[in-house]
Amino acid sequence: MSEKIVHITDASFQSTLEEAGDKPVFVDFWAPWCGPCRMLAPSLDAAADAYDGKALICKYNVDENSSVASANGIRGIPTILVYKNGQLVDQHVGAMGRSELNAFIEKFI
Repeated sequence: MSEKIVHITDASFQSTLEEAGDKPVFVDFWAPWCGPCRMLAPSLDAAADAYDGKALICKYNVDENSSVASANGIRGIPTILVYKNGQLVDQHVGAMGRSELNAFIEKFI
C-alpha cells in the first residue's frame, strides 16, 4: 500500500479537505470484505504515487466509520467522491481499471 494514501475517519474528514487547499481530493469509500474495493486498491496506490503533490488520494473505511458515508448517501462501494476547494464536484461508483482511474483523476487536475 502506498504511503501517499491518506486514511481518513469521520473525525479527520473535514480537516483533510481543508488542508488540501486547491488540490482535488479523491475519497475512496471501501471495506476490507469488498472484492471490487480490493481490485481498485492497487490502482489507487499507483495514483497516489503518480499524482503526489497534484491530488490527494484518501481511503475511508465504511466498516469503521459511517457519518460521512451516510451524509453523502453512499449506498454502494467502492465509491469515489471528488472534492475541490472543500466542495463535492463529482463521484464514481464501482471499480475501474488503472487507465480509467487516471483519466478520472486527470479531469480535476
